[in-house]
Amino acid sequence: MIRLKTPSQIDAMKPAGALVAHTLAAVRDAVRPGVNTRELDGLAAATIAAGGGTPAFLNYHPRWARGPYPGVLCTSVNDRIVHAIPDDSPLQPGDLLSVDCAAFVDGWCADAAFSTIVPGSSEVNAFDQLIIDTAERALAAGIAAAVAGGRIGDIGHAIGTCCRRTGFGLLEGHGGHGIGRSMHEAPQVANDGRPGRGYRLRPGLVIAIEPMLQAGGRDDYLRMADGWGLRTTDGSTAAHAEHTIAITDDGPIVLTQC
Repeated sequence: MIRLKTPSQIDAMKPAGALVAHTLAAVRDAVRPGVNTRELDGLAAATIAAGGGTPAFLNYHPRWARGPYPGVLCTSVNDRIVHAIPDDSPLQPGDLLSVDCAAFVDGWCADAAFSTIVPGSSEVNAFDQLIIDTAERALAAGIAAAVAGGRIGDIGHAIGTCCRRTGFGLLEGHGGHGIGRSMHEAPQVANDGRPGRGYRLRPGLVIAIEPMLQAGGRDDYLRMADGWGLRTTDGSTAAHAEHTIAITDDGPIVLTQC
């Protein structure tokens, strides 16, 4: 069931959005060669706790998973697309890192993600930067399409058009979602679609929009041995961008903006 939020409930979600944005900004500032993703996870845990929040990923256990998720962040490096568990492997100059974070504040959830290149390389890989930039452009296009009176297919069409014209793949079977009292609510928000189709967008709908791109142009994926992380089948890099947004009569409001 799709749960529309009142204006006062959208206001109540803003502290969660601000905390997620603050946490991701702190993590981004800490990204450098030699740091491992478990350390970034610890920083995120401390930042969320200091902000009065609760991590949404930690101990999350959907029915398909063999066990609960053990981290506060999802930290996906290079050919990892999404849901990779933080570990002790040090980041290297030029690595492409995607970081996903969600948190609850006063019973409301927000969810966001960014991708970046670990600094320190003598040359930035222009292709990796292009996929990051395309993920951000696709996210912006999806947000721009999230207007009252439109259709949910408009969002997917905007994202898919942006990604496909650059030759990048989109993670098969994965996309955005409704969000509110739970991290994952209806509706599903596909990253590709036909305009004018699907659920009519209404004021009060709050959704996470999240393009997940694969540089090799494929949509399929492999699941890692831990049962959580997904990686590209061809070893190409991947990028992920996400915001939580509210649809209002005055247009979309980004709740997880720094």
